[in-house]
Amino acid sequence: MDKAATEPVRAYLTATGERLRADGCEVRTEDWGGVPVLIGHRGDFRMRWMATKLHLFTVAAPATVVTADALREFSATAMDYVLARKGQLRGFQNGVAVFPALVGTQVEPAASAWAQGGQQVKFAALSRPVAVEARSGTVSAFRGKPVLGFIYAAHLRSKLNAYFPAAGA
Repeated sequence: MDKAATEPVRAYLTATGERLRADGCEVRTEDWGGVPVLIGHRGDFRMRWMATKLHLFTVAAPATVVTADALREFSATAMDYVLARKGQLRGFQNGVAVFPALVGTQVEPAASAWAQGGQQVKFAALSRPVAVEARSGTVSAFRGKPVLGFIYAAHLRSKLNAYFPAAGA
């Protein structure tokens, strides 16, 4: 995370907040150690998800350079944040998912590869890290079909595409 975001990074985060609001998310900005972090939340219930409710959080922060280590650390912090807010009853017809996103002016190839490599899983909790290069709008994230949490896969892919659209989309 970086306290001094460039104009393209700020613009991308502002647009992300607008996309979250347009999709019905509660959106706010929190101060995480002097860094403004965009947080969106929505809860969805589906019978086809074995009558569970999924709490989906999007946690996005500015970065100058998105590295694999920074994205891993931010993803772990975002997961801890989400579990502290909505994870107490997870597994009892409740699940949580988070899109931890670092938005920077540069994304290192290792960060892009790690984000695309798969989702991170804890008991009834999923994380799909996102690395964004703000100038080009290039987004790296896992959009595949996982083994664990497969019942939420189409929903998560749809929300990921809505909140972090591919460049030129």
